[in-house]
Amino acid sequence: MDTSSSQGRTMSKLNAPSAFIAAYGPWAIITGASDGTGAAFARKLASLGLNIVLIARREGPLSALSQELKQQYGVETRTASIDLYQPGAGQRVIDAADGLDIGLFVSNAGSDPHGAAFLTAPLLAWQEMLQRNITALVEPAHHFAATMVERGCGGIIVMSSGAALGGQAGGVVYSATKAFGLNFAESLWAELSPKGVDVICAVCGAMNTPSLNKLLDERNLSVPGLLEPDDVIETLLQRFGDTPLHVFAFQGNDAHAHKVEDERRQRLALMEKMSKAFYGDVAH
Repeated sequence: MDTSSSQGRTMSKLNAPSAFIAAYGPWAIITGASDGTGAAFARKLASLGLNIVLIARREGPLSALSQELKQQYGVETRTASIDLYQPGAGQRVIDAADGLDIGLFVSNAGSDPHGAAFLTAPLLAWQEMLQRNITALVEPAHHFAATMVERGCGGIIVMSSGAALGGQAGGVVYSATKAFGLNFAESLWAELSPKGVDVICAVCGAMNTPSLNKLLDERNLSVPGLLEPDDVIETLLQRFGDTPLHVFAFQGNDAHAHKVEDERRQRLALMEKMSKAFYGDVAH
C-alpha cells in the first residue's frame, strides 16, 4: 500500500467533513463512551458531522453527553446502558444500533480496574475482563464489518494499550486481552483494507482520563507525561487508512515507538504472503 497517498486521502477526509461522513458515516458507535477517551471520541466525531450511538454502563453521563452533542453539533444520538462485563453484551451493542447505518465502530474498552496479581483476584474478575476486552469486541466487529464490506467503506478503531506489547506482573489477563485486540486489529486491517474498510489499533501509554486519575489518587501516585485523549484521537484519525496500528511514544521514547510499529508492519506484510500460500487470498 502507498502509505503517503493513503495518508493524504485520510487528511483530505478530515479537512472535508462531507468526505469523512461519506467514508465513515452517517452513524458511529462508541463503546466506553461516558467519559475520558470515549467521550472525547464522541465530541470529535460529532464535530465532523457523524451521528453517534453512545454505549457505556452509566446512563447519567451518557444522557448528559448526548444532550451536549445534540446542542453543540446538531447531530443525532442514541444511548444504551450496557455493562460490557456481562455475557451477551456484544449482542446488546449490536441491538443498540438496530436500524442505523453504522460506518464507524470505536471499541474503547476500559482500563484494568483490578491491578492485582493473577491469583489475588477471583477467577470471575478475569472472566469478566475476557468478556469485556475480547467477546464484546469481536461480536460487534463481526456484525458491523460485514455491513461495511457490503457498501465498500467504513472503519473500525480499537483502543489498546502499551501493555499489549508484552506480559507484565499485576496485569496478566489485562495485557493478554490487549494483545488480542492489537493482533485482531492488525489482522482485520490485512483482510478488510482491500475491501475499503479502514482498521487501526491505538497502542497507548497512560492517558489523562478520570479512571486513571482516580486510581492514581487512591494509591497516592503521580505519573508525568500522561497522553491527552484529544491528541491521541487527532493522531489516530490522521493516520486512519495509512496503517493498521499507531504506537504512541510515552515520556519521549519516540525512537522505540517507531521501531515497534515498523517491525510489526514488516511482520504483517510477511505473514500476508504466508497466509496466501496456506489459505489463498483471504482478502478477496
